[in-house]
Amino acid sequence: MSNDSRSRLSRRRFVALTGGAVVAAGILAACGDATSTTAPAATTAPAATTAAATTAAPTTAAATTAAATTAAPTTAAATTAAATTAAATTAAATTAAPTTAAATTAAVATTPPAASKEGTLVIWLDTLRRKALEPLIKNFSSQNGIDVVLQELDFGSIRDQLKLAGPAGQGPDLIIGANDWLGELVSNGLIDPVDFSAKTSSFDPVAVSAFTYNGKTYGLPYATEAIALVYNKDMVPTPPKTWDELKTTAKQLQDAKKVDQGFMLQQGDPYHTYPIFTGFGGYVFGKNPDGTYNPKDFGLDSAGSKLAVEEIDSMVKAGLLKKDVTGDIRKDAFIKGKTAMIFTGPWDVKDLVASKVNFAVANIPTMKQTPRPFVGSQGFMLSSFGKNKALAKTFLTDFIATDDTMKAIYTADPRFPAFKSVQGGIDQYVAGFGESAKTGDPLPAIPQMAAVWDSWGKAITLIFQQQTPPDQAITDAANAIRPKLNS
Repeated sequence: MSNDSRSRLSRRRFVALTGGAVVAAGILAACGDATSTTAPAATTAPAATTAAATTAAPTTAAATTAAATTAAPTTAAATTAAATTAAATTAAATTAAPTTAAATTAAVATTPPAASKEGTLVIWLDTLRRKALEPLIKNFSSQNGIDVVLQELDFGSIRDQLKLAGPAGQGPDLIIGANDWLGELVSNGLIDPVDFSAKTSSFDPVAVSAFTYNGKTYGLPYATEAIALVYNKDMVPTPPKTWDELKTTAKQLQDAKKVDQGFMLQQGDPYHTYPIFTGFGGYVFGKNPDGTYNPKDFGLDSAGSKLAVEEIDSMVKAGLLKKDVTGDIRKDAFIKGKTAMIFTGPWDVKDLVASKVNFAVANIPTMKQTPRPFVGSQGFMLSSFGKNKALAKTFLTDFIATDDTMKAIYTADPRFPAFKSVQGGIDQYVAGFGESAKTGDPLPAIPQMAAVWDSWGKAITLIFQQQTPPDQAITDAANAIRPKLNS
């Protein structure tokens, strides 16, 4: 932090608010002011919208799934388990323990979330991010004489609360969220561009691309994630390099009665099925020359997409895919040795490690071309209504976008780092998912994507259930979606 930034404020205070309780406050001023200040209390966050199990995709960092008909799923919770790598997000952490620096004061549940005010930097974030950032922010506040409030909200309600509170002048300075929020937030004028061009080369290009919308960058990323092939090393010593090898290995294991299902993929889940679409030449939205998505080029019923659903159909008919598989069923089967290979993301690693299964992470096998999973990114976004925009931008570029801070965030919340200098020497599983992300497509942030998930998921379900021929199922879905793209 520059000397100019430090001189903006003279007090030193750090406050973290959970959904109903103040958990840290009162970093004392250098002058010795020992008065503990209690910040405005948080409201108990509204229940997060939950998508149908057949259509939801994982979120980037929370146990919250977005409604398929209203918002694109984001990358960090498992589809039905709603699990995260480290902790499930709760609507209100009313039992959170106070830090040693502050007395805990119970908050009235109906009090609105802390809002930006001149001289105090307010950040809205979820439980997982609060736990990761809290010790870092305490040090930042103490060293720079800047008041910071961490307002904890349920992950899904951060965006919803911003839509309501921001225009009323009651929003934060910064939020931490997922890149696929951009379409809605930008189109509604809720966030401003974030300029960190002087440090762009320090970030993974995929992460920067994920937070780019209409040619401008609207978030400073700190992590990315994507699904990959997770396999049982005792059953599959060497991961298959091609899709045909995967199918052959799966059939051999099934024929030998070593597993119930050699490979498991959850039914009706576009997020986990997308690599098959791209692997066979399909796509959802085409891309403009600058890499952004073109909503006018809709390819769910393209020739490649039809090859993909025909492949899924043939695998169901051959017994290599099974209907009625959910994310929970898939993970449980892998842990119990009933399947040897699955597609999943880092949100399942904690459970897999705890199960003592001998597993590894590999890139998704090559199909007709290299499959591209969706890549989600987590990052900091700048509220359009904050009262400390200059301070917030300096905080991001001079404090967050540094080796020490990014390393500390990774240590507290292990996900593939967006900051290049942190990518070396990370956990083998995180590294595996990171490698998969390097070949992926950013999860579309354009508003039109919200119209796609539901019908797409239903089409995949019909194919798994063998109720509709694959070509008809995907054509019907595309025809149902197109009118919504232009509305």
